[in-house]
Amino acid sequence: MVYLNRIYTKTGDGGATSLGDGKRVLKTDLRITAYGGVDELNSILGVTLAAGLPENMSTILFRIQNDLFDLGADLCVPESDTAPEFPALRITAAQVEQLEHWIDAANECLQPLTSFILPGGKPGAAHLHLARTVCRRVEIGVLALAARDQINPQTVIYLNRLSDLLFVLARVANDEGRGDILWVPGANRG
Repeated sequence: MVYLNRIYTKTGDGGATSLGDGKRVLKTDLRITAYGGVDELNSILGVTLAAGLPENMSTILFRIQNDLFDLGADLCVPESDTAPEFPALRITAAQVEQLEHWIDAANECLQPLTSFILPGGKPGAAHLHLARTVCRRVEIGVLALAARDQINPQTVIYLNRLSDLLFVLARVANDEGRGDILWVPGANRG
């Protein structure tokens, strides 16, 4: 259980912070960048929810926000060959499968694409597109960490599926794709 009775500790004033296993690292460490990106993505989903979405979509995004805290906790505690005193919270294949279920269900009402989509449309859809692009950037940061350190592979898979889900939900939020803004290749070349 988390208990915070004081927000500032002054332990990070020198540019270092503690990981979930107690190890101190620089705040510029790839691991901090990776789970900091997850926190940013979670915040963007909060902004997206504040923009107003249908209840069924909001329920999904609230669940994802909770999963993103799990994912941040996963990245915060490095993988180890020694058994920890308390088991680390790790993203599971079941959480990824839930994303796939939501993708399949949301995609049923959409027509196949005949062009790439420009981000935008209704406010909720535009926010979902922004969240999608941040999710892709966060995935790249987690992959950079994975190139250096062993991590739970489900974290990368989760982020990859999440960006797909956010894309599909953006289309649904744009009148089930009818309000999508299609890319016209070379339209402004004159």
